[in-house]
Amino acid sequence: MVGLERRKVQHRPMKHAQPRGLSRQRVKRLLSERKCERHVGGRIDALSAHFLGYSYKANPLIGSADTVEAFTASFDGFDCVTYVETVVALACATDADDFSERLRKIRYEHGHIQWDRRNHYMTAWIRNNIRAGIIKPVPMPAVPRVSRERLLNVISGLAPKQIRLECVPKMAVPRLEPYLQSGDLIFFVSTRRNLDVFHAGIIVRNNDVTLLRHASRTHGLVVEQELKRFLKENRMVGVIVVRPQDLRPSISDKK
Repeated sequence: MVGLERRKVQHRPMKHAQPRGLSRQRVKRLLSERKCERHVGGRIDALSAHFLGYSYKANPLIGSADTVEAFTASFDGFDCVTYVETVVALACATDADDFSERLRKIRYEHGHIQWDRRNHYMTAWIRNNIRAGIIKPVPMPAVPRVSRERLLNVISGLAPKQIRLECVPKMAVPRLEPYLQSGDLIFFVSTRRNLDVFHAGIIVRNNDVTLLRHASRTHGLVVEQELKRFLKENRMVGVIVVRPQDLRPSISDKK
């Protein structure tokens, strides 16, 4: 695989680092404005709405197989993953330090700030955050599922990995919608054999309409649109949906 033969930088795990670009006052203001929301889904709804219209930013994180990883938390622009991570970390945080800690745990396996411990593939992101208790699968007993095998090899510098994933097929998403709540996270499964997920976003329920909020490369912004429109406009195998858990008080790393 291209990149495996390149020199690897020695990455040392870092704990409790303050992310680059963090505005503590901005975090404090955002948390203060949403403290009346009792449930994590309501806070995710409010916070994801706050960032509507913000710029899409391709490859916003710093680090590679031969560049030292830098923990970042810029609010100036997002890709689809950093938008989801930032909103979830804010929704569960009690203060700026807690936000930083939660973002670190969401983004990196066991919270270790290393490029090769970043949750690059979304199936790893989902698995590791379920294990950490940050999210859980959405129960949907009457909804069909399909499984697919993938050989993940699109990220240069990471060893190829064979996985099997399970998702709700695209045609069955209307049957899934009654189980969805505002604040749920949705991941869209790629048709490519070497990729698991090609996009991610946040679900918002508006009466009988299911909306998708996401950082869109196509629109160049964080946007809101009907989920059924996104499904119509994009090829996919199906979707994976998870639900963030209310982790207050703090989930301090005691290691």
